[in-house]
Amino acid sequence: MGGGKVAGGLIGRGDDEDVPELSEINVTPFIDVMLVLLIIFMVAAPLATVDVNVDLPASNAASAPRPDAPVYVTVQPDLSLLVGDRPVAAEALGPALAEVTGGDPEARIFLRADRTVEYGALMAVMNSLRDSGHPRIALVGLEAAASNAP
Repeated sequence: MGGGKVAGGLIGRGDDEDVPELSEINVTPFIDVMLVLLIIFMVAAPLATVDVNVDLPASNAASAPRPDAPVYVTVQPDLSLLVGDRPVAAEALGPALAEVTGGDPEARIFLRADRTVEYGALMAVMNSLRDSGHPRIALVGLEAAASNAP
């Protein structure tokens, strides 16, 4: 008949050789786990961005192209300042901008303020920006629909 060894695990073989061991690593489960993690991070990444809620006034001017990494200074209704997402005291605005811009005085600063902020307070922030060595200031507003244009 077959002449195999039942005790050694070999059935159907006539010789007494050992079965060679497989030394390859099965990477398919690893790749599957990595793809699932990639999908989770791709879905979760947009949810992780923190945005500052500011009620911006509308503007009907043509929008200018923005740089890849704009520097935003936000004036909130209580007149507190934010550089990007970080709260900053008014007296620390210059050093915070120097840190964010890498000390580049030619970097454009995008200034956005809530519509309830008084004009005088907005001008004080603009003067503080100029005094800190950042004369290139752009005001940010909501784009108005073309039907609202005068």
